[in-house]
Amino acid sequence: MSDGQPELSIVVPAYNEEDNLEPFYLGLREAVEGLGKEYEIIIVDDGSIDGSFQLLRRLHADDPHLKAVRLRRNFGQSAAFAAGFDRARGRVIVTLDADLQFDPKDISKLLDKLAEGYDVVSGWRIGRQESLLTRRLPSTVANRLISSITGIKLHDYGCSLKAYRVEVTQNVQLYGELHRFIPALASWMGVRVAEVPVSHHRRRFGKSKYDLSRTIRVLLDLLTVKFLLSYSTRPMQVFGLLGMVSFAAGTTIAAYLSFIRLFLGSPIADRPLLLLAMLLIFVGVQLVSMGLLGELTIRTYHEAQGKKIYAIREMLE
Repeated sequence: MSDGQPELSIVVPAYNEEDNLEPFYLGLREAVEGLGKEYEIIIVDDGSIDGSFQLLRRLHADDPHLKAVRLRRNFGQSAAFAAGFDRARGRVIVTLDADLQFDPKDISKLLDKLAEGYDVVSGWRIGRQESLLTRRLPSTVANRLISSITGIKLHDYGCSLKAYRVEVTQNVQLYGELHRFIPALASWMGVRVAEVPVSHHRRRFGKSKYDLSRTIRVLLDLLTVKFLLSYSTRPMQVFGLLGMVSFAAGTTIAAYLSFIRLFLGSPIADRPLLLLAMLLIFVGVQLVSMGLLGELTIRTYHEAQGKKIYAIREMLE
């Protein structure tokens, strides 16, 4: 490209992948050079404690297309992706892991699908070479749940081999384990999402960084994603509704207790219902107050940053 801007940015998080990095890099460079596009490779060392960054330093000295970013400690995969996105200059950003479980030649499949007019193309690992009980089964359950809740139907949210148009990554802030939810988080923009089958291989060197506890964290992050998608600009509608239901239930119980005390003469001081009524009324007021505070916070968030609550796909002037 005449302005020196690459068409394609490859963002790769790596953590303690010393044995995998060089064969991965050589295979990736061969695959990307075959595409005939201007490209850059950004490998983010997420605080490795082995020789990963020393190897990256050596590879970088021989390849101007390679950028290496070293984080001060292990911040997690979402932070590593965010660091790569912040430094990517390409119009299209492709992500994948450095553990040799993906075939870099599959990048061309994602780019071909992206060229059909999609904004996000996600890989779908066919024939996953992983344990059934600890990886594939929990992943299948989680993918179906995520698809149902977010409305973005994907078979494999956990596949890191994805391609994005740069405007998608520019409008998504990553925290926790949210990198896998980028297609869902970007859905508020009206993105077009597609999925293509990709190869998957057994890990040759090193140990996997995933375990069953990661599934629990993913499900908790799913609650965050659902709230962000449905109520991020209108928190009163969730907190206010719950508060009104709680307040109404408490008020109804209190009215019933008042009736039997005033008109039937029954004592109510020792009744658990009295405590329940007080609790429900108090919780209702608290929830409505949280909704009001949430509304103020959302307005501060959008107005202080000049952040729009809409996204434009195309404009004719």
